[in-house]
Amino acid sequence: MEKLEKIQAAFKEIIDPSTDHSLAEGQRIINIEVKRSDTPPHQEQIFIHYQRDGLDIGMKRELEGIIVERLGRDLDPDTFFLLSHSEHQQPPAGTPSKGEDHSDHQHDDHQAPEMNAPARVDSIKRIIVIASGKGGVGKSSFAVNLAISLNQLGKKSALLDADIYGPSLPMLLGKRDVKPIANKDGKVIPILSHGIKFISFGHFVGEDEPVIWRGPMLGGVLKQFLFDVDWGELDYLLIDMPPGTGDMPLSLSQIVEVDGSIIISTPQDVALLDSRKGLNMFSQVNIPVLGMVENMSSFICDGCDKEHMLFGSGGVQKAATDLSAKYLGGIPFEKELGLSSDRGEPYMSNPAYSERPVWNAYKNIAREIDQLVEVGAAASHN
Repeated sequence: MEKLEKIQAAFKEIIDPSTDHSLAEGQRIINIEVKRSDTPPHQEQIFIHYQRDGLDIGMKRELEGIIVERLGRDLDPDTFFLLSHSEHQQPPAGTPSKGEDHSDHQHDDHQAPEMNAPARVDSIKRIIVIASGKGGVGKSSFAVNLAISLNQLGKKSALLDADIYGPSLPMLLGKRDVKPIANKDGKVIPILSHGIKFISFGHFVGEDEPVIWRGPMLGGVLKQFLFDVDWGELDYLLIDMPPGTGDMPLSLSQIVEVDGSIIISTPQDVALLDSRKGLNMFSQVNIPVLGMVENMSSFICDGCDKEHMLFGSGGVQKAATDLSAKYLGGIPFEKELGLSSDRGEPYMSNPAYSERPVWNAYKNIAREIDQLVEVGAAASHN
């Protein structure tokens, strides 16, 4: 409680650059949460969610810099701060913006707030969403191995783990206990593993901690991971989405321009039913669907080296045809694919598996996606 009281006291003194009132007086701060990670090194974590309305990008960075500097001075210097924000709400109570004149006009309570158009991340050429209608279909392992496959094609690729409820990239990439740090400009430095830059919400909460956040808070974190991470120059940023059709895809479509989505499914009917919903959802939020991938399309026997159709065959290809989507290919399952994920050593990072069926499937799908994106980019410029 003492730390929370120190934070609240600081917000009574920190001045909002858009109003000249304190953050506490202007009700700029929506939520404060103090935690300690349950994984080594058990770092103190402060989660602060604030309302951004009225702050341009310069004011936003100024305010966040002041908050981090002030709280870092008042609290333990090893404390990690994660700031997220919401927008398009009513202005903070009792805090007119600088120079605003209320004498000649009245606020129209029925006027819809002006929505910003989705932005682009300047240093990233293409943003691709990896999604599934349901969990357990291998979406995250697909995202990891696809990123490595694209790198092997000479493309600079990175991963953003937006699966807030079940972030698994730290485990899949062997970086479970690593904590990101900020550079001199205040941007988060992504973690590097197997030649892939990545950032994950899993680095900011314990593996056993439940995350119960509403849509606006999710959007704030997603925006921070997109624009406040030092990604460098990238050909592809792959976003590993939460399964299902919740708030995150809608938030994403409102925040950033997305070049396409890839739907992952296994061949069973129950997975395909949810995948159809996911594909239709992306159409509704104007995110193009590049195609569908059938994961675990078959099983490659470790002893006999034969292919066995455990879940039937051709289900995703048929669904793609029914939905007028492109079928990008199928990826078989073999024992080493699962074991490599558990070890944090992605399958496609190990040249010992070169030219095996799984390896070739990933390489072919990576080439197909790269060609689709290039053709789409060329068409949009004509």
